[in-house]
Order: sequence, then C-alpha cells, then structure tokens
Amino acid sequence: MRPLLRLLKSPFALAFYLGGLAVSGYAPFYLFPLPLLALAALFRLWQGASSPRRAALIGWAFGLGFFGFGVSWVYVSLHDFGAMPAPLAALATLLFCAFLALFPAAAAYLQARSALRPWLKYSLSIPALWVLGEWVRGWLFTGFPWLALGYSQVPFSPLAGWAPLLGVYGVSLAAALSAGLLALAAGRGRARWPALAALAVLWLCGAGLQQVRWTHATGAPVAVSLVQGDMSQNLKWREDQVRATLDLYAGLTLSSRGRLIVLPETALPLFYHQVPEDYLALLAQHARRNGGDLIVGLPEYAAGREYYNSAFSFGAAPTQTYRKYHLVPFGEYIPLRPVLGWIVEVLHIPLSDFSRGAPVQPPLKVAGQAVAMNICYEDVFGEEIINQLPQATLLVNISNDAWFGDSVAPWQHLQISQMRAVESGRYMLRATNTGVTAIIDRHGRVVKYAPEFTHTVLEGEAQGYAGATPYVRLGNGPLLGLLAGLLGLALGLGWKDGRKRIGATID
Repeated sequence: MRPLLRLLKSPFALAFYLGGLAVSGYAPFYLFPLPLLALAALFRLWQGASSPRRAALIGWAFGLGFFGFGVSWVYVSLHDFGAMPAPLAALATLLFCAFLALFPAAAAYLQARSALRPWLKYSLSIPALWVLGEWVRGWLFTGFPWLALGYSQVPFSPLAGWAPLLGVYGVSLAAALSAGLLALAAGRGRARWPALAALAVLWLCGAGLQQVRWTHATGAPVAVSLVQGDMSQNLKWREDQVRATLDLYAGLTLSSRGRLIVLPETALPLFYHQVPEDYLALLAQHARRNGGDLIVGLPEYAAGREYYNSAFSFGAAPTQTYRKYHLVPFGEYIPLRPVLGWIVEVLHIPLSDFSRGAPVQPPLKVAGQAVAMNICYEDVFGEEIINQLPQATLLVNISNDAWFGDSVAPWQHLQISQMRAVESGRYMLRATNTGVTAIIDRHGRVVKYAPEFTHTVLEGEAQGYAGATPYVRLGNGPLLGLLAGLLGLALGLGWKDGRKRIGATID
C-alpha cells in the first residue's frame, strides 16, 4: 500500500494529472489558460528532475495523461463502430497514447541533457523543443497533429492573434513560451519581473495582431444551408437503409433555402455511379432554383481498382469533383498492406482502402464563390489547406464524425476548423453527419451551429474573403526558421555563459 501511495504523490503522478488537466483547455471546455498553467508546472518538474532519464519519464507521464484523456475516443471508433473486441481496442488505444506521449518525453530528455541556465531553458529551448515535437508529430507516419497546443488558444485567447502569421504551431510556440515565462516567474530569482514583462508583451502583441485585417470581403454574403443527416454509423452502410438515407437527405435538401447547399462526407451510402440519375437531377434542380449549387460527399469508383473519398458539386455551375488527398491510416487506407492487411479482418470499416486524390486541386467554383474543399481529417493539416489559397474565398469541410460517438472528438474537430479559419482569414463551413455542423467566421468564432445528433438544416450566411495572410503565403517555413533560431540562440548563449563560468573558476 505504501509504494502505491508514494507513486500517487510522486512527480510522475503529478505530471499525469497535469496532462489530464491540460485537456480542459480544448473544446468543448475552451478553458484556454489551463494548458499554459499545466505546462508551467510541468516545466518546473523537469527542472527538479535528478537526471535526463527521470525528466523523460515525467514528460512521458504528462503525455500519457494528456493523450489518455484527450484522445480516448479512439476506443469508441475501434470498439463501438469498428467491432474490435473490447480488450484489444483498449490495448490499441493505450499503446497509441503511449506512443504519442513519447514526444513530450523526448522534449524533456533533450532539455535535461543541456547545461543551460534555467532562464535560457524556460524562455528559449523548452518552448522550441515542445513545438518542434508537435511539428514532427504532425507529419511522422502521415501525421497526427491533433491536440497541438495552439488549438487550445482559439478563438478566445489573445495568443490566437499569432495564427495568421505563423499558423497553429506559431500559436503553440507563443503558448509554450508563455508557460515557460510563468515557470520562470514562479521562481525567486532576479528573472521574475523580466519574465512577467515579457509575458505581457507577448500577449499584448497577440491582442494587437487580432485587430489586423489580413483579408478583405469580396462580393455580397452568400446564403448557405448545411445539411446534417444524423445517420447512425451502425446503420449507414446497411443495404436495407439505403432508401431511407436517400429519402432523408432528399427531404432535408429540398427544404433548404441556401444558394450554397452542403451535405456531409459520404452522405449517400452509394458510389457516385450507383446513385439514381433522377435523384441527383432532383437535388441539382433545387440548387438551381435557389440560384446556386450543391456539394455532396460521395465515394467514387474510378478506372481500374481505384476509388476515392470525393465531393461533387451539382447545380447552376458545371459538375466539379474534389478527391480527398490526406487519408486516415487504417480508417481509409492500410499502410504496409502485406504486413498489416490482417487489420482489415479485425476492423469492420467499410471503404477502408481509398486511393489518394491529387495533392493540389483547384477550388470548386460554386454559388459565386471559390470553395477550398477539405474532407474530414484533412482540415487537421493547415499547410495542405493553404494549397487552395488565396484563390478560394471560402473554406468548406465535410465530415462524418459519427465514428467518435458522443465524445469530445467532434468538438475538438470543430476547434481545429476554427484554427483553419483564423490562419486563412476566411469563413469555414462545416457540414457533418452527426455534428458539429457549424458556420465559423474569419476570427474563428462560431456564428451558428446545429445541435448534435439531430437531422436538420443549418441556415445562415457566409461572407467570401480575398487576400492572403502571411501564413497562407509562407506556410510553416518562418516558424521552422524561428525554432532553429531559438535553439541556436539558446546554445550560443549557453556556450558563452559556460565560458564565463569556466573563466571565473580558473581566476
């Protein structure tokens, strides 16, 4: 019993609790100061660690709590809808979270290996290493940038003002630097007041940047109708439910009033060529009657044995197609199929081996707008979204977040879309199967949203915008240069400081 009590009171347990607390900063809670306070406490724990190995274990414990609470919905996808046995789904979720926890562990180990003074670590190396780890996590093994620290600051924190300049990782850097400065201010040294002053400047600059108009309105606002079908994932692909699904979406669509009508990802459980022509003609006719166009998600069979997760437009403009490029491993394709193909037999996921669309595709010209399409998971990758900018005037995401059930995942996904709106200076429209269907303005604020798990049509307006933010023009390049500069500066100052200390010792 005593060893257990000692463990519960140890720095590892505290780090685990701090990781869980940090999740409260993300949607649907939006308590944006909490991740900064949790990181500040974590950084102090790192400084108190007796060895790099111990610091890494503390970082790993934080990551386990952070991802364990933050992405536990993976279990819902695997077990509730993927039909994976409960023990295997729990183990897979735990291993996934344990792997993600290696990134904060690596940051902890690297900062502990350096002989820098605390003020250099808190203000330079630790924030830079934290964000570098997030960036690597965003592309390694196709990437999983979910719960990047920057997302927690959108839309309410002044730090969100850094997004149009440096993207989500730039906001992560501002947030990690804030945490480092708080950790430094919590000490008793002479750096306390300079740290608080630097923190104030960082936040005031973020608030000031929020007042900058990086993009400008173009044309009149467009009336939009976002259709939410609320088809249960357990029923969606059953043959006896196809007719009911078609009737549901036809009824909702024909009741819509928008010039731009958007239906969710794979809204109709048929391949494009299988959908009755008169059905699509009926929807297109209604869109033309409203003076615009309709976008609908449909799987598409192409020549050979390829098929795509696609979006099609119908209506006043000629029919156009967008094919999803960034696919979800194991959900939409099987990596290393000769080795991992057995997973297809365990996971009962329909259409789990899509082909990739082109990495750069033109915006859809619909309803007087140029729409940058992205399908579901694609909006997690900001540097890919900007491939359609600045030509596009609106961002549109179609998703099927029914895979996550009644968890926090759909709300976290909404917050990710909010970040994309701020980065690009454009409205983001989200049409989802079960929620969260929403209209998001260019500041990342939710103008209007539909209740989850209801079949409804969200009616509203969206303003098109032209122009380009610095992030749209330059992507993550400046951020990576800044990280390299911070690490280089920390090493340079640390080397100079070390020489002074050696010289003082010799004298």
